Amino acid sequence: MAHNHSNAHHEHPEHNHSRKRALSLAFWLNFLFSIVEVIGGVLTNSTAIIADAFHDFMDAGAIGLAILLEKVSDKKRTQQFSYGFKRFSLLSALGLSVFLLVGAVTMIITAGKSFINPKEVHGVGMLGLAVLGLAVNGFAFFRIKKSAEHHHGHSHGGHNQNSRTIMLHLLEDVLGWAAVLIGAVIINFTGWNWIDGVLAIAIALYIGFNASKNLINTIKIMLQSVPATVNLTQLQTELQQLDGITNIHDVHVWSLDGSYNVGSVHAVINNSIVKSEQEIMNTIFNLMKKHNIQHPTVQIETNENSCELKDC
Repeated sequence: MAHNHSNAHHEHPEHNHSRKRALSLAFWLNFLFSIVEVIGGVLTNSTAIIADAFHDFMDAGAIGLAILLEKVSDKKRTQQFSYGFKRFSLLSALGLSVFLLVGAVTMIITAGKSFINPKEVHGVGMLGLAVLGLAVNGFAFFRIKKSAEHHHGHSHGGHNQNSRTIMLHLLEDVLGWAAVLIGAVIINFTGWNWIDGVLAIAIALYIGFNASKNLINTIKIMLQSVPATVNLTQLQTELQQLDGITNIHDVHVWSLDGSYNVGSVHAVINNSIVKSEQEIMNTIFNLMKKHNIQHPTVQIETNENSCELKDC
């Protein structure tokens, strides 16, 4: 059985370092700003801001965990972890999604309480915090997006599930603060304090929806489902049509971290064909790489009935 894996996914240390710097920046901005939010939320009496402070604080912890696990996922393979440590980054994507869901539920509960015991919200203070929130989270989002795109330009795999999850969170925060800004303007001019609770629930539902989607995607990767970027039926059809191949079976494709895909295939070849085994194997490798499989493994067989693992 032969295997081949492209070097396209290896990142330049400099791009990797810039992504880690961007993640560290997102961590500190979230952590420090969540403290500002708690103080601001108490002073302005805003449920939406206090709930978001809790949310930001949990995200800071989750991003901190993500940074730690990203370091682990870059380590070289060992005797015990023969595929390397790429999957460790999935743990932080999983943790971050769960944190976001818990935060969303907490925000809904807090907002619900604000309807039962209404209180006056300080519109001007809320407006100031919303502008600051937009600036801080907007800056963090564009820094991570820029470093992820820079990395994407040097890697066919794209940025992993972890970076995507953090970018998603920061984008949600930007949108959330935009909503708070609009709400603050309305409260300021109309005195409708209930807008604050409605905003908190709307933000929480939006975050909950996206976090659930991300959680499902991460679990799918962990359960080794076929990546969305690979069309398995199309791949099998094209493999079957290759010159010199009589049968294709036991095709498996999965992803290590949402961007680095692994695949294996058993190919029965025609003995009377003039092409060498190596030539056929190279053709299969190239086709699998064309189908976004960075680490293809091929087993060549000459007898259709010799394979114990045949699943067709």
